[in-house]
Amino acid sequence: MSYCKKKTFKLAVVCLMVCFSVEIEAQITDLARIEYSFIPKRKSEDRYTRLRALLNYPIEIKEDAYLVLGGEYNHVILDLDDKYNFETTPLETLHIIDFSVGYTFKMSEHWRVGAKINPRVASTLTEDFSINDMFLNGGVFFIKDRLDATDIKRPYRIILGLTYNATTGIPFPLPFVSYFRNFRENWSFTLGVPKSNLKHSFTENQNIQAFLSLDGYYAHIQKPSIINGKSVDNISLSVLVGGLGYEYEFTKHLFAYSYFGYTFRLNNVLRNENRDEVITLDDVNTLYLRTGLKFKI
Repeated sequence: MSYCKKKTFKLAVVCLMVCFSVEIEAQITDLARIEYSFIPKRKSEDRYTRLRALLNYPIEIKEDAYLVLGGEYNHVILDLDDKYNFETTPLETLHIIDFSVGYTFKMSEHWRVGAKINPRVASTLTEDFSINDMFLNGGVFFIKDRLDATDIKRPYRIILGLTYNATTGIPFPLPFVSYFRNFRENWSFTLGVPKSNLKHSFTENQNIQAFLSLDGYYAHIQKPSIINGKSVDNISLSVLVGGLGYEYEFTKHLFAYSYFGYTFRLNNVLRNENRDEVITLDDVNTLYLRTGLKFKI
């Protein structure tokens, strides 16, 4: 393998690990991304909009070892135009701000290990900042990447790991597995969480895919309210969506993409400080749209 190919391979593996957000984003090699998501509420005036920007910067510490600094911002707009028996103004805008520090090194010829810590601010930010607006995520991952291998017929990549996410309410690490394989010319699949897909490249710069993925958020409400005699302190959205996606490659590293689907499970909930459900804002399945631009290795 030439020096340039080796360098690209190293950076691809690095960015695969460090762009890994242990809640809703995985299996990507993005250095930068801007994105728009939209979920209308079926038979309702309510709707959900998310604007997202992401940036990751790898720094080579020594040969085959990288420190990666990253940041991500999600601006969530909740248009709650239906009639509710409580004030919805404090819920109109959510801010989710992630900072990340990752480190990865090559453990053997085919295996790389990486760790990441990911402090997060997820809040309405309508009042002074407090510790309740902070969450801590992280993970440890082992990556075996044989996508450039010439000694196997079907190249693959597997990621094994443990992740911790403060927003889940589960006080211990959870396992993570992701498996990618090229099983035929111009065909590949990914099995994992938060996304699985079956992809077909029908030209050199275009592909389509069938996908199944998870999406959502969890945030603190700085100005809590009383609903049905119970205090509301947090808000969460969880979505299981399936559909079709399209990607167009402008250059080797710049892509445009669109995903259009339908939710198989949608649950938008207000919760108390113990994360117990107080009231459901929406649980009716509906359409889903996500589109954007990304710069990747």
